[in-house]
Parts: sequence; C-alpha cells; structure tokens
Amino acid sequence: MKWNLQNTYSQLPPRLFTQMNPISVKSPKLLLHNKSLAKSLGLEMNPLDEEKLSQFFSGNVLPNGSKPLAQAYAGHQFGNFTMLGDGRAILLGEQLTEGQNLFDIQLKGSGRTPYSRGGDGRATLKSMLREYLISESMHYLGIPSTRSLAVVSTGETVQREWDNEGAILTRVAKSHIRVGTFEFAHQYLSLEEQKEFTAYVIKRHYPEIQDSNELALDLLKRVMDMQADLIADWMRVGFIHGVMNTDNMSISGETIDYGPCAFMNIYEPKTVFSSIDTMGRYSFGNQPKIAHWNLSRLAISLIPQIDENQEIAIKKAQETLDEFPSIYQQKWNQAIRNKLGLVGEEPNDIALIEDLLNLMHQYKADYTNTFLDIQSGDFSENPLFQSDSFQDWYVNWIRRATRNGQSLEEVQALMSQYNPQYIPRNHKVEEALFQATENNDYGIFNELLHIMETPYQAKENTTAYQFPPIEGDDGYQTFCGT
Repeated sequence: MKWNLQNTYSQLPPRLFTQMNPISVKSPKLLLHNKSLAKSLGLEMNPLDEEKLSQFFSGNVLPNGSKPLAQAYAGHQFGNFTMLGDGRAILLGEQLTEGQNLFDIQLKGSGRTPYSRGGDGRATLKSMLREYLISESMHYLGIPSTRSLAVVSTGETVQREWDNEGAILTRVAKSHIRVGTFEFAHQYLSLEEQKEFTAYVIKRHYPEIQDSNELALDLLKRVMDMQADLIADWMRVGFIHGVMNTDNMSISGETIDYGPCAFMNIYEPKTVFSSIDTMGRYSFGNQPKIAHWNLSRLAISLIPQIDENQEIAIKKAQETLDEFPSIYQQKWNQAIRNKLGLVGEEPNDIALIEDLLNLMHQYKADYTNTFLDIQSGDFSENPLFQSDSFQDWYVNWIRRATRNGQSLEEVQALMSQYNPQYIPRNHKVEEALFQATENNDYGIFNELLHIMETPYQAKENTTAYQFPPIEGDDGYQTFCGT
C-alpha cells in the first residue's frame, strides 16, 4: 500500500483541530474493501494482507506520514447554532495521488474526541454499511459524494437503543471542510487567521480564483454554484439528505454525511423520512431553499473578509446570495429537460414540466419509474397513464421532444443518461442491512451494490430492485447514527 499522506490541514491555525490518535479497537475484521477506489488513490494492496488492512482501517496501526487529528467546526442544526466537531472521526491525512490531487482519508467511528457529545465516539455496523452503500451509489449515479474505502468491524459493542456491533468506515473526500467550519472560524479565529483559512480552502478547492481581488466573495460564488449543481442532482434522482445542517454542507460541493438519508418513491415534495425532522424542514421539496439558507450562514461568516466596511460587505454578500434561486432554477430546469430528452429551451417547457409533476403528484406515481416509462413508451397499468390528462400531455411532449429534428430514438438515448434504472430503494437497503448485520449474510448487500455500479443500464432478473414495496413507504423512518 503506497501511502503518500500530506498533512496540510495540520498547518492551519491550531484552534481548527485537535491532534490525537484513533482509539484502538479490540479485534478488527475487514468486511468491505473498495478495491477500485483504492487503486485510484494509489492504495492498492495484496489481498492476502487482510490482517494488515484491518489494522490500518481500524486505526490500530497508523500509516507512515500520518498526523491524525479531529477537526473543529460549528453548525446550525435545524436552524440553531451549535458548537460541534469530529465527535467520532479522525483525519489520518490527505492522500496525494499520482494526478497530484489531495483526498482526505478519515476514519469514522474511531472513538471519542474532545468534540464528542452524547452517543458520539463509536459507530454501529449498520450505520457504516449504510453510508458505504449509499455513498457509493451516489457516486455511480454521477452525483458528487464522499466515498467509502473500507468497513471494519471492531469486535466491540456500541450502545444505542440496544446493543449493536461496532464498526469503522474509512471515508474519502476532497476535504471535510464544511460551511460549519467557516462558522467556527468566524466565531473563534482572528481576522488574519480567518483569511489564512479562506486562502487555504481556495488553494485546495478553487485555485482558479486565487488571483481575485475579492477572494471571499468569489469563494461564496463558487460554493453557491457548486451547491446549486449538487441539489439539482439530488432532486433529479429523488434523493433526500434528511439532515441538511450547515455542518453537513461541504465546501467542495460533495454530498456528505449519510445519516437519515433516503430515496423518494412516490412523487411527493413534502416527503420526509428522518425521525428527527418532525417539522419537515429538510423535506424533498425544501432542499433548494435550505441550501440557500445554509449559504447565507456562509455569507455571514465571510462578511469581515468581504470588505472592511461592514455595510458594503453586507450589500455585496446579499446581492450575491439573491442570485442563488435563479441559478438553481436554471440548473434544475436543465436537469429535468435532460430527464425528458428536451434539447434547447422553449417558452412552454416550464409549463410542460410542471404539468407532468402535478399529474405525478395527483396520481401518486413512482418518481423514478414514471420517467423510465415515458422514456420507453411502455406504459404500465398505473392510473396516471390511463388518464386523458396524461395522454394529452404525452402528445405535447412528443411534439416538443422531436421538434428540433431529434428522432424519438435520440430522445430516448438522451433520457437514458439522466434517468437511472435503479436507485437504492429504501426497502432493499433495509433488507440488505438487516441480513448483513443480523445474519452475517452480505448477499443482498453485494447484489445491490453491484447493481448500483451501473445504475443507468437495465439488467436481467433485477425486477425486485426496480419497484417499491406494495405497501409503499408508509411508516418508513430513518435515523441518525448517533
């Protein structure tokens, strides 16, 4: 294994982290190892060295060059400011690849830190398997995401509502810097230290703006643009993050922290699965608005760096933030045009799109499969497709989709790139996790993972993975790992 760890984060102002080692575990056992990701990172290892891998990915043995640390950050959780930090994670360092790219290598579930609260410290096997499965699925769906390199069981018990098997996930990210990290910096660092941190983030993630005369403002613009892309992608596949606190919004534009996340089956913008989101703050349809709200917290944190004159700084920040809804709307309109195979822009496109979504909502249609049925023209017995309203809509769609000289086959080819044949259906995810954790049977888990590696390609004998359960998602809830 060719570790090439850098430790650039440890060179930042010391209040941003605490240097400490992972806490050793009793008897680590390697359960999952993402070999293709390992290869891309330059971390290939002889598969016969499973014991050595278990020691590395549990934190019992530190790789050469590692200066492990827990990061400090803050966050607005359900709108309330809270002091936070890595309460159960340790950053081993940043792996420098042959392409000269840096990737954080982090152990999640590696023990308590000075930032730990309540149930922090260790992680359950079920929650780590869940993050591995969903984060890798998101990657293969083409959506920026942290990734999962390995899962190791610890041989220890983790207490939640009941005793659980413990595990550690090795998580890979462009970085683990969050909006909440900037909130922490704004609250606790000097202005010079804040500028140092901002310069670091720009050099690492947005080097194209390093020569800007307005570094902080341009950083806000870049993060805003990346988040608009990300949320449009979430909405395209029906993903519901579930806990969009500012500490769960990555500066690099990656999806991060797969706690109570899930995928929407029936199209309903108010869909919420998270057990702690009792008011629907982070519902499917609210995600663009919450992204905008979170970005306003980033803007507030950057105010002292935007301009010495606070009034001018606030004006510039507000003008920038006010652009987000239109930026997002433009990206979303393009995303759903792609889902419908529409080339170019026409004045009636928005009405065509909204009419379909309204019909899907009215007839409680499956979000993923409705687009697939339109794509194939092979309509099921769903009442939506039997309605006069849909048949009128379908004729209008055919006219619009083929008006620019596209054949129907070309329209279908475009749609197939943006409409996944498979998403991690909630009931299959739960079945996979139950069998793995209760029966030590990884058959369904591995099959689902394999299917999700090529989610846009239809496969034989996979019908069970393409439809929601007959009873739907009634009563289905997801939970935070802590």
